[in-house]
Amino acid sequence: MRLQTKLILIICSLLALVIVSLGGIFYYITTSVFEDQIGNRALKVAETIALMPEIRRAFHEPNPSDIIQPIVETIREKIDAEYIVVGNREGIRYSHPVTDRIGKEMVGGDNGPVLEGQSIISKAIGSLGPSLRGKAPVYDENGYVIGIVSVGFLTEDIDHINDIYQLRVEWISMIVLAVGIAGAILIARSVRRSIHGLEPEEIGALYTEKQAILESIREGIIAVNRKGIVTLANRYALQLLELPENANIAGKHIEEVIPNTRLHEIVRTGKAEVDREMLIGDHDVVVNRVPIIDVNSQVTGAVSSFRSKSELYRLAEELSQVKRFADALRAQTHEFSNKLYVISGLIQLESYQEAVELISREVDVHQNFVQFIMREIPDPMIGGLLIGKYNHAQELKLSFEIDPESSFQDIPEQADRNLLVTIIGNLIDNAMEAVLAEDKSEKQVKLFMTDLGEDLIIECEDNGIGIPEEIANAVFEKGYSTKQGQHRGIGLSLVLHAVGKLNGYITFHRNPIGGTIFTVAIPKKTDLGQKGELQ
Repeated sequence: MRLQTKLILIICSLLALVIVSLGGIFYYITTSVFEDQIGNRALKVAETIALMPEIRRAFHEPNPSDIIQPIVETIREKIDAEYIVVGNREGIRYSHPVTDRIGKEMVGGDNGPVLEGQSIISKAIGSLGPSLRGKAPVYDENGYVIGIVSVGFLTEDIDHINDIYQLRVEWISMIVLAVGIAGAILIARSVRRSIHGLEPEEIGALYTEKQAILESIREGIIAVNRKGIVTLANRYALQLLELPENANIAGKHIEEVIPNTRLHEIVRTGKAEVDREMLIGDHDVVVNRVPIIDVNSQVTGAVSSFRSKSELYRLAEELSQVKRFADALRAQTHEFSNKLYVISGLIQLESYQEAVELISREVDVHQNFVQFIMREIPDPMIGGLLIGKYNHAQELKLSFEIDPESSFQDIPEQADRNLLVTIIGNLIDNAMEAVLAEDKSEKQVKLFMTDLGEDLIIECEDNGIGIPEEIANAVFEKGYSTKQGQHRGIGLSLVLHAVGKLNGYITFHRNPIGGTIFTVAIPKKTDLGQKGELQ
């Protein structure tokens, strides 16, 4: 059964139950009050007649009915009573609507309390049928009960009036029920529109899917309503906020959670913000903020997604490393292809001695370089990077030298090799680009690395165009570059970030022969939580 149908049936059933209950109660109260009013009116009239001097004196007359009958009949017609009967202590009637019954004994059997001096209201079957009657005693001058006055209304007439009230209650109930049914239909349709026609099972499934999606996203997500109250936060957001995993921040104001947020501005303007940087606690994050807009194009809240910049840098480093390996393989393939073509040509020309000498020379140079790397820089990741850069330099027709005094054997276990590769690789790439931009016959890039002392020292120099003093403070900014083209200004930014992660520092100064010398110092022993810096 659809939700809309269920809502209509439930609301109509409850409404019908309430209406029937209230209608019954109202009818019971109405009939009870009406009967009480009729009984009290009959009793008051009976007491009034019993106090009339004419009635009291008539009891001492030879024929009391001649005086009493006209008086009480006039009163009966005025109050629209069914009967007014006046009788003596023996119950003999002195008045009755049916004159033939005057002088006969009163019926009903309820005169006992009246003869004892009580005024009563009772229901009994009289000579005209079942009736509601009020009875009062008639006293003489000495206070002695000498007669009875009975004023009655037939229960048939009372029931007829009650039926009229019941009919009105039924009509009112049916009208209210009809209005309630129409309202139930409108409410059910409004609810259906509000939930976009979805059934409860579908809503439950969507909620479960939404929770799974939120927890699977490796980004922090926080949603607020138009008042800035947090309505949603996933587990990754709690991690970035350094809150317990089971913490519940829903219902809190966003300013209590993130004091420097701009979500209020998004709710106010309705304009999204993408790729904005901010600080959350000790985390540098990249934030996207978008408004939540309903079907009426009204802003009802905002959602913010944010991710730690360290993860973005890690991805950039991995991509950069893959690119370096691909470039190294390509350069090595290209360089050896040229050498193979030369050797092939010499063999075809039968210049065997020259071919052997070329092979021996290339093998010696390569073997010497590889042996030096394996001896002084035994780390496979760093060594593989340097061999690749050496081959790439050969392809670019520039000189890449590693200082023979270099030694990089004592690398601490806690030092992240990926970060070291990022630093060395990007410094070499930046130096190669610098010398290629300068029109010189000798294009040189030199690298010196040492692990002597308490720091790892990496020094990369080139004889390129150098860094002008006016832009010296901007070279490490992400996206800043003096070179043309897209995807520039990333390498040195990654270097600075990697140096910071390793708690070191980086400096640069002008090379006396032209170009720039970059120096990186990374402590072998460091406490976690320290920050690297630019000097």
